[in-house]
Amino acid sequence: MYGHLVRYELDEQGVAFVTLDDPDTRNALGDELLDELLAALTQAKSDDGVRVVVLRSSHERVFSSGGNLKAFADGQPTIAKYAGLERFPRLYALLAALGKPVICAANGDVLAGAFGIALACDLIIAKESTRFGCPEINVGAFPFMISALIYRSIGRMKANELMFLGDLISADAGRELGFVNTVVPDEQFDATVRDWAHRVATKSPLLLRLGKNAIDITRDLPLERALAVMQAQLALAFTTDDLVEGVTAFREKRPPHWTMR
Repeated sequence: MYGHLVRYELDEQGVAFVTLDDPDTRNALGDELLDELLAALTQAKSDDGVRVVVLRSSHERVFSSGGNLKAFADGQPTIAKYAGLERFPRLYALLAALGKPVICAANGDVLAGAFGIALACDLIIAKESTRFGCPEINVGAFPFMISALIYRSIGRMKANELMFLGDLISADAGRELGFVNTVVPDEQFDATVRDWAHRVATKSPLLLRLGKNAIDITRDLPLERALAVMQAQLALAFTTDDLVEGVTAFREKRPPHWTMR
């Protein structure tokens, strides 16, 4: 359910599966797919029944090939191309500000602009066979916008290597660099993604939202200002019923009942 390039499914545990479903183009990030993806994520953000979002692909070997190369070299006026590019920063910002954890289920190669999508998520689970990279330089382009995300996730010199050489790296290399959380054998991938998503879905949606928002706000602040914001957010958390319920349930050795208050 959603559009014809992006599918949206909500399971009984509150996990919204958002699936890129344009296999003929290897899920190239054209305007139509991006618009459907933005709409699906906006729906997940506003739906109180959604506790976790899983972003995945229907293609067996490719999560997404990145930006639509045909559009790079077409005859559209430069101003039209510039206006169309605003979808990418809007998407990356929406993922950060979604208020709900987002898991990137990297079941295939994550390339170019899609690498930025993965890095904008909160967790990345990758198949052993998955590769990551920004090969734009190989076709005379440069990963301008996703470089901002790469530099926030990967050390400077390795980031430069990825962007300047355009080579792809394995999922295991991504884990060693710290941007992949776990690498899973291909046959165990779907089960692992569901397990992680359902485990996150058992946590307090309210405290997860407060925490994710606080991280988003303070990511680039100086330490003193970041600590002041976090102090205020912790004080706010003390006023919630969910924090009291979580501590009480832990002491009583029972599952918590979250009320979102």
